Amino acid sequence: MQCRIGVIGGSGVYEIAGLQGAEWRRVETPWGAPSDALLCGSLDGTDMVFLPRHGRGHVHSPSSVPYRANIDALKRLGVTDVISVSACGSFREALAPGDFVLVDQYVDRTFAREKSFFGSGCVAHVSVAHPTCARLGRAATAAARAMGITLHDGGTYLAMEGPQFSTLAESRLYREQWGCDVIGMTGMPEAKLAREAELCYASLAMITDYDSWHPEHGSVDIAEIIATLGANAEKARGLVARLPGLIGGARTPCDCGCDRALEHAVMTAPDKRDPALMAKLDAVAGRVLRT
Repeated sequence: MQCRIGVIGGSGVYEIAGLQGAEWRRVETPWGAPSDALLCGSLDGTDMVFLPRHGRGHVHSPSSVPYRANIDALKRLGVTDVISVSACGSFREALAPGDFVLVDQYVDRTFAREKSFFGSGCVAHVSVAHPTCARLGRAATAAARAMGITLHDGGTYLAMEGPQFSTLAESRLYREQWGCDVIGMTGMPEAKLAREAELCYASLAMITDYDSWHPEHGSVDIAEIIATLGANAEKARGLVARLPGLIGGARTPCDCGCDRALEHAVMTAPDKRDPALMAKLDAVAGRVLRT
């Protein structure tokens, strides 16, 4: 089995330059339409699939992004490894605008989104104790160092519902009492769904601002965010372009177990499973449900 890299681009990252044989493809899923068509091609001999999370032109809000359809579409196209790129605010002085953070933990405060492929008729419980793939993280770190990008290895991402930014009280709570490092609106349930779909998943958070806690920066300035996004997006595209040389080639079993996350997760007895839901799970969970 060959590695196929999926890239989910966040705010400011709507394409990948340099893909050979690039073609935008519409993909139908049982969970509805993905955010947009998916750009399929190859880079340095490795197949890649790109999906703009908010759609080209930024048409989806964080709450309306069709997260289940996005992950299903990537899995349906044979993606094995997913790199998520997203903008975020920082709760730490040392994590400055323009820097990147390799997220390894989440606090999920979203409430208006579907968070699982499973449910009544086919119950499953996957572990997200370690929600990102360390193997992919090492590759991203190597790519960042090769480019001279400041990438902080590890950080806790507070996923908020949005679309408004935090109040000052919330920002202080997340920073001082909860110990979070960055804040964004799209990291969840994306990471949870990728785990359910047995996809290796790594998250690159591009810092654009200090949220509202910082006494010298005050409230979030949209103009500054857009300016920082522009510079960061170029870095992100360059970093992603280096990944095929680091993780491409034959796909071996993940040493984190991401590709076997459903091994013992499905709880519903085979004769009690809802046929309609089982049909919808053909791509994300077919490996275990067909056995």
